[in-house]
Amino acid sequence: MTSSPASDESRPAESAPRRDRSTRSAALWATLIAAPITLVVAGFTFAKLAPPAPAATPSPSATVVRPQSTAPVEMPAPVLAQRPATVCLALVSQLPASVRDLQQRPVTAGAEQNAAYGDPALTVSCGGMPQLELCPSSAPGASTDQPADGCIPATGDVWRVNGVCWYPVQEDDAAVLTAVDREVPVRVKVPKAYDPPLQWVAQISDAIVASVPSAETAPAGCSG
Repeated sequence: MTSSPASDESRPAESAPRRDRSTRSAALWATLIAAPITLVVAGFTFAKLAPPAPAATPSPSATVVRPQSTAPVEMPAPVLAQRPATVCLALVSQLPASVRDLQQRPVTAGAEQNAAYGDPALTVSCGGMPQLELCPSSAPGASTDQPADGCIPATGDVWRVNGVCWYPVQEDDAAVLTAVDREVPVRVKVPKAYDPPLQWVAQISDAIVASVPSAETAPAGCSG
């Protein structure tokens, strides 16, 4: 049977809305997909063009400057034999320009064997003193904590700091530390203002190790 012209004209009319809806749907999806991409690209471009944030300015740290005199420190300078004089000269050449925050000061005598730091002055003396050894049990004062006749009491403590064995003696206004494991004795006098005294001899110990040979024997407690 032959189709009527009316029915042939109705088919295109029915398919047209379906194509229109498909086109609009595809356009909508394209818009939804394109929008986030556009935002990402815009954000990336802004980040590249924006100037970098300035670095935070570091807060100034407080620096404690200890006031001190620069006048020469009065120190004795006993005459040394040739070998101790050579060793002490080597030691002085190795001493630091400052001990912690104490700056080195000139001395009135014996710059080749003495040094001083800070105000009140912490002093370093090389040679010119007896080599301390462990007191014999029969020696006067051998059972006390104070040295007697140039020896270390049996109960006296020694302390190793950076490879050097120190024997401390407390005086009224200072602690006197003597390096007792060296060929030539070295003495450091630390004023009470700088307590505890052992904290001040680390750098000096380094200089001693570099320049003063070890003694053949040392008091008990210096090994290790």
